[in-house]
Amino acid sequence: MALDFSEILVVGVSSRALFNLEKENEIFKKENIVGFRKYQLEHEDELLEKGTAFPLIQALLKLNDYVDPKKPIVEVVVMSRNSPETGVRVLKAIKHYKLPVTRWAFSGGEPLSPFLDAFDVDLFLSKDEKEVQKIIDNSNCATALIYDPPSHYNPETERVKFAFDADAVVFSEESELIYKTQDLQAFHKHEEENEDVPLNDGPFAELLKKLSKIQEKLPMTIELTPLRIAIVTARNAPSHMRVIKTLRHWGVYVDEAYFMGGLSKDNVLKAFGAHIFFDDQEIHLDGSSKVVPCGKVLYKSDSPMKKYDQKISTEKTQEIEINESDNN
Repeated sequence: MALDFSEILVVGVSSRALFNLEKENEIFKKENIVGFRKYQLEHEDELLEKGTAFPLIQALLKLNDYVDPKKPIVEVVVMSRNSPETGVRVLKAIKHYKLPVTRWAFSGGEPLSPFLDAFDVDLFLSKDEKEVQKIIDNSNCATALIYDPPSHYNPETERVKFAFDADAVVFSEESELIYKTQDLQAFHKHEEENEDVPLNDGPFAELLKKLSKIQEKLPMTIELTPLRIAIVTARNAPSHMRVIKTLRHWGVYVDEAYFMGGLSKDNVLKAFGAHIFFDDQEIHLDGSSKVVPCGKVLYKSDSPMKKYDQKISTEKTQEIEINESDNN
């Protein structure tokens, strides 16, 4: 009987996000597929080190231990642009680390994005920015660009912890755009006036909703679930209530919420022990990625936030050029 994937969390993870393949990636850039293939074959018996997404994938797969083996709640698909031949090292590493993964996609150099629907993927993690942007622009799949792994990170193994930024991640970017283009006072005023109006879905809304459903399938009360969810946002009073009321409107249970009011997020994320944190802004990710695994949520290419960022970047470049010209 075919599995009903509407009841299963399906995570697609690139081989480079799951394992440390940075050296191999540099070889591919310098020597193309011929040099890469040669290197992979020569080092086929050399074990790959764990990558940024490894702790998350390992912890997620352990959730299946709580349920009927015939009805898993998590499936992982390892996805790679390697050919099956050059992907042997990845398969050997999966076996060595005893990851119960049974689905793989080796596309032989072709883009991975067309295969997300084929595998019913809910969340895709990758270190390829072009691939991630393409998926963001053309798919409803939650997708993030994975940062390098933190140096001193000791994850829990019996629980799995997701942390999400709010605006432009779980929720739409509309409110954040008000803050960016106007000011904090205008943002708070807008959120207070619309406190009882649910925020629109962001790119990770469906993932959050599915995680909440997975929580309900675990055989313990939701307060004691080994799958924990946290919102870690720069919002603070009075804009916090709209977040809480929106989650309630969605029927989503969030274990923890931290309204930072502009404070750095890294210490809270470290204390929470996140297996992964998703945010849309580098200002938050630069510090956070040094203490917990992180993924950047990119804006759609035609989104207002993307256009705003491009405008600011252009203005900064022009300002630097003018200053350099004046100094000369």
